Amino acid sequence: MDFSSIVSEDKIKRAYQEGEFNNLPGFGKPLPKDSLAAVPQELRMAYRILKNSGYSIEENELKQELLTIEDLIKSCTDKAETAKLQTKYNQKLIQFHQIMKKRTGTSHSKLFGGYQQKVEDKLSR
Repeated sequence: MDFSSIVSEDKIKRAYQEGEFNNLPGFGKPLPKDSLAAVPQELRMAYRILKNSGYSIEENELKQELLTIEDLIKSCTDKAETAKLQTKYNQKLIQFHQIMKKRTGTSHSKLFGGYQQKVEDKLSR
């Protein structure tokens, strides 16, 4: 321990003994449940950093699904199956853009341009 840590700990202990923390909101109440309690202790900090930086597991899963569907479309030879895959791809792409819009407040869609809201409204009915 360095000098500043020792001094800080000493000041905290002294303040606690003098009752300076007794009037804080939530004093004596249990701490709220940790949303990452199920994550192993050694990974928890990394998950918290990712969460605080805006990383979303749902977003990542959608990206993976989009890439998989793109690969399937490229390798597909049946036109009817390609059309089904393209429909599924468009739905996943809309979901992805909605997540991005919630996170950043702006749309990142280059495909829909000014018609994005109309398409989303029609598909969500």
